[in-house]
Amino acid sequence: MPTTVIMPKVDMDMSHGTLSVWHVSEGASVTKGDPLFDIETDKAAMEVESPASGTLHHIIAPEGAVIPIGQPVAWIYAAGETVGDPPAALAGDAVSFCAKAAEPADQTAPVPPQEQDRPPEPIPPADTAPRATPLARRLAKEREYPLYDITGSGPRGRIQAKDVPEKTATRGAQSQGRDVPLVLIHGFASDPASWARLERDLGGQRTIRLELPAHGRLIRDVPSSFAELTRQMRQAFDALGEDTVHLVGHSLGAAAALAIADTRSRRVARLTLISPAGLGPEINGAALTGIAGASRAESLGPWLRVLTHDPALISDGYVQAVMKQRQNPALRQAQLALYDAVFPEGVQAFDLRAALDRVDMPTRIIWGKSDRIIPWKHVFCAPGRVSLNLFEHTGHMPQLERAAEIAFLLRQGAE
Repeated sequence: MPTTVIMPKVDMDMSHGTLSVWHVSEGASVTKGDPLFDIETDKAAMEVESPASGTLHHIIAPEGAVIPIGQPVAWIYAAGETVGDPPAALAGDAVSFCAKAAEPADQTAPVPPQEQDRPPEPIPPADTAPRATPLARRLAKEREYPLYDITGSGPRGRIQAKDVPEKTATRGAQSQGRDVPLVLIHGFASDPASWARLERDLGGQRTIRLELPAHGRLIRDVPSSFAELTRQMRQAFDALGEDTVHLVGHSLGAAAALAIADTRSRRVARLTLISPAGLGPEINGAALTGIAGASRAESLGPWLRVLTHDPALISDGYVQAVMKQRQNPALRQAQLALYDAVFPEGVQAFDLRAALDRVDMPTRIIWGKSDRIIPWKHVFCAPGRVSLNLFEHTGHMPQLERAAEIAFLLRQGAE
C-alpha cells in the first residue's frame, strides 16, 4: 500500500494550511526525511518532510491550495510497488471538501456553542486560494495582513510585494472590523497571534492586539519592574486613540490590562481577565523559564504541555512551529530578563488585589480549574461585583482550550 501524504497539524488551533511550495514533482524519487513541501498557517511557515522513501505520485494539491488538516495531498509508492489509479478515497474527499467550503457556518445559535458541536469552518476551495509572491507572503505575515484582503496587481491577480499595505497600527497593535474594539493583551512568552482562534469565534467583532514588552518586535524594551511594564503598556494603550474599549488580557497580559483599567477607567467600558497574574504570590516559575529559555523543541515541548489540561492538544508539529518562532537568542534573553523583573525567584512581585477592588467597570474573570501555571483559587480575592467563570478540565489557556465558549462570554459583554 502506498504511503498517504497528508496536511499535518503543526499549530494547536490549526484547522487548515496553505500548501505554498512543492519541493519535488510528480514521479520524483524521495527519501524519508527529505523536504517535500512548505505550508503556511496564521502563525508559521514551515517545511514538511517526506514520511517515507519511494516515488511521489497523485499530487492532488497544487501550490497555493488551502487544505484541511488530515487531508491527503499526494501518495508515495515504495520501490517495486505498482502505481495504479489514485486511491478510491481521493474523489470523495475532494468533492466533500469543496462542498463544505461553499457552506457558511451557522452564526445564529442562541446558546453557547460547544467545541464538539461546531460545524466545520468554511475553507476556500483550492482554486480561490490567493496567489502571491514569496516576498508578498512574508510581508503580509510580518504586517499581520490577511492575503485574502489584498487585491493583486500581478499576472492573473497574483499579489506582489507592493500590493501589501503598510502596517498603520501603533506599537504592535492590529485592528480588524469596524465596531467597538476588544483590545487583547497576550501572556508571558506568548505573542499576539495566540488570539487567532478566539478571534475566529468572535466573528466580525473588531479586535486590536497589543504586544507585551520583551516580545516580538519589542524585544529591546525590557522593563526593569512591573511598574515599568505597566508604564510602557499605558503608553501603547494611549497611542491607540480609541475612546472606549473592552479590554481583555491573559496571564501577565491580564495583569497589565487590570493596571491600565485602574488608571484609564473612562476609556475601558468592560474588563475581562483570563487566568490573571497579580492576585496572589504563587506561580509556576519552572514552566515559565522553561518556555522562555528553551532553545530546542525537545526541551520546549514538555513545558508547553503544562499550559493545557489535555497535553495531547500540543502536538510535536505545534512544538516545532513554536520553536521556529523562538530561534532568536535575543528574544529568549529578553523574556528571561522580564521574568526576573516581574517574577523574581518564582514569585509574583506585584499585587493587584487593591486595583481589582478599585475598578468600577463591569469586570469578568475567566479561569481554568486545571491551571498548572497560576492557582485558580487566587480568584477568591475578587469582590462580589466581579463576574467569575470557572471551567472544568481547562488549563492556563482557556482562550485556546475553550475558544467558542470564551467568545460567547465576550460577545455577551458587547450586547
